[in-house]
Amino acid sequence: MTNRITRGRTFAAIAAVGALSVTLAACSSGTTATTESAAAAAPAASEAAAPAATVAVSLITKDSTNPFFVAMQEGAKAAAAAAGVELTVGSGKEEGDDAGQIALIENAIAQGQAGILITPMSVNVNEAIKKARDAGLYVIALDTPTDPPDVVDITFATDNCLAGEAIGQWTAGKLNGAKAIIARLVIFNDRMVSVDYCRDNGFLKGLGVDIVDPTIMGDEALTGKYTTGAGGDYEIVCLEATGANEEGGRKGMETCLSKNPDINVVYTINEPTAFGADAALKAAGKTVGKDVFVVSVDGGLAGVEAVKAGSIQATSQQYPLRMASLGVEAIKAIADGGAPPANTSANGQFFDTGVTLCTEDPQDTVTSAPQENAQYCIDNAWG
Repeated sequence: MTNRITRGRTFAAIAAVGALSVTLAACSSGTTATTESAAAAAPAASEAAAPAATVAVSLITKDSTNPFFVAMQEGAKAAAAAAGVELTVGSGKEEGDDAGQIALIENAIAQGQAGILITPMSVNVNEAIKKARDAGLYVIALDTPTDPPDVVDITFATDNCLAGEAIGQWTAGKLNGAKAIIARLVIFNDRMVSVDYCRDNGFLKGLGVDIVDPTIMGDEALTGKYTTGAGGDYEIVCLEATGANEEGGRKGMETCLSKNPDINVVYTINEPTAFGADAALKAAGKTVGKDVFVVSVDGGLAGVEAVKAGSIQATSQQYPLRMASLGVEAIKAIADGGAPPANTSANGQFFDTGVTLCTEDPQDTVTSAPQENAQYCIDNAWG
């Protein structure tokens, strides 16, 4: 059976802003918000000098356990400590905790902060973001574009569609005409999340499978031809929601194998999901890298080490520290009277923080991103 999941358009963004200098502080809400504070070094005292106004910014991630968001938080803290920014770091309790993010947005408004950096959970946080902007806060989406994209002022992110496309192109090259029997392990099957549909449909597009609507997962034909590289037949076995975590990846992979034990391609939304899928495949007697290829997106340290070890064959690396640090610097620059950042992507719709395909087995079919070996990606990894 096909799961149909409606999605909005995806956009991403990144800005180059100057280096700065800081106070670090955070306060908690009713969510799993983290709290940290440190006093900034006082400027040289002068009886005539007036104290500089404090610039306060909130970073609101989806959770505080996923290594991607942990790295993003660390990047923001470092930038705040270099920029004279009072930073509040918070998150939802888990993927899907819209209410937790909304509470943190409302806290930022109540505190009169200068801006918000957010990895939006879903369209359910849109109204709170609009309320923040109406109150004068500059709001930057990180990693996950809002739906529609103009809910925020700008987005700093990877082009998730290209990240997915690159691993799909790699898969087609590796198959070299063999039939693709595909498992797809996504985040949700009950809500709209642009990062989910964009990576997933990007993967299918890269493979050369016809996409009906790029904002819907599961409306493509379950069997047919893929056309990238040598081309060949494909069969889609499953589209399983995993919550983007290791346990969900394991359970989702077990469900897929129960439907067809001959799966030879596994698309995973992120590397924790891939680790769970890998465990299930090995428990089923599969040799990953020989019987089945596992591809993913994120490029965290553990993920690219898994590429080197052979439990993931290719992953698209993105750069969350860069997203967060540039976001902090951008809001500080605006608060100091500077111009807001501009979109830099090829389509002019977001500021692109870049993507690299990490693999020990590069394929000529990959055109959506540069390919580098695992050691290069380890050297540039977050987490």
